[in-house]
Amino acid sequence: MLSFRSLATFTALLCFALAMAWGLRPNLLLWMWSVEYSSATGLVSRRNAALFLAIGVMFYRARHAPPSDTRRAMTAGFSTGCLMLGILGFSDWLSGNAGPGILLAVATEAMLGLAFLQAHRSTAAQAHTSV
Repeated sequence: MLSFRSLATFTALLCFALAMAWGLRPNLLLWMWSVEYSSATGLVSRRNAALFLAIGVMFYRARHAPPSDTRRAMTAGFSTGCLMLGILGFSDWLSGNAGPGILLAVATEAMLGLAFLQAHRSTAAQAHTSV
């Protein structure tokens, strides 16, 4: 079982790396997904980079936060987002909109989504037993 601190730190570092990749080399990530680079995908990629940077900062700053409603909201929201991204990525792969390279993102999203779901449940159980 991962601690929130470890999970938040890993997520922050991953988000910082993704922000750099989407911001500086979006064509490489799109190529991995078998998606053609265009001015439109470049625009969306740069906006993704900003979102990943923001999420990374959030988790880096919150990594030492004690169990709280705010921390539970972060874990529930991030878990939901990751699992939805995984479903969308898998659906895009099945429909032929993305190549098999997207399955790496799907696996990462599923792993993070489930890990944050576990952290959310663990924190909620701790809050329930301490009342």
